[in-house]
Amino acid sequence: MIVIPVKEGENIERALKRFKRKFEKTGVVKELRVRQAFTKPSVERRAEVKKAIYIENLLRQDD
Repeated sequence: MIVIPVKEGENIERALKRFKRKFEKTGVVKELRVRQAFTKPSVERRAEVKKAIYIENLLRQDD
């Protein structure tokens, strides 16, 4: 459960913004989207390899 302490005199908009940021960091919405449809293990593995190649290329460009 996410707890956002609201300080005395703090704007409710700012507290709501902090709540949204904390909620997004938990990854709940992302997890729900992933679970909506089944993806085959081979497709998941292919996506992981593709992401690793992309990151490797980014790191090589910096050198």
